[in-house]
Amino acid sequence: MVYLEVFVLARSFAQLARNAEKNKASIVVDKTPLESPPLEIHTLGDETLRKPARRIGKVDESIREIIRDMLRSMYSAKGIGLAAPQVGIHTQLLVIDTDLETPSTPPLVLINPEIIASGASLETYEEGCLSIPGVYLNVVRPSEIKLSYRDEMGRPRKMNADGLVARCIQHELDHLNGVLFVDRVTDKAELTRELNEHGFHENDVRGIDR
Repeated sequence: MVYLEVFVLARSFAQLARNAEKNKASIVVDKTPLESPPLEIHTLGDETLRKPARRIGKVDESIREIIRDMLRSMYSAKGIGLAAPQVGIHTQLLVIDTDLETPSTPPLVLINPEIIASGASLETYEEGCLSIPGVYLNVVRPSEIKLSYRDEMGRPRKMNADGLVARCIQHELDHLNGVLFVDRVTDKAELTRELNEHGFHENDVRGIDR
């Protein structure tokens, strides 16, 4: 009886190990900034940022290589989030990493992300964007969200997010619809001042219904 219990426990631990290996993040990228990152990040005024992204049908090694290049480009720009349209790739793909200082922390990869629920609580917080460098403005967003997506292996996932991660997901997901955070800014005087100060044009902002 003791031997049987040990055998069953051994099989259980082996299954747990296999599941852990299966679910381990497969995207590992050095977070050290590169002098020549692989992808160019487009900036406000470039129409490529306004094109809606297409859903990804098949998640394969070519998609994972794009993910790696996006991460290398994001880390090189010292950003915590990047959407594929920002680098001229119009697919529904986001990469996020809010812990740049810890090399062992894996990034969050979101393929075909969709917000399926939002909390009732709204929060105002300052945002910036790699596509509008130097500009930081307050934006109102839900403080909590529930998300469905596929991971870098194409597996369907769901997650709850709050705080900075929730805001970052919402910010990057806007890019998939051709929306930039400045489109959501309500303080028009501050928006104009910030854009002018950093060489951007107010005409490139497209207000949206909130």
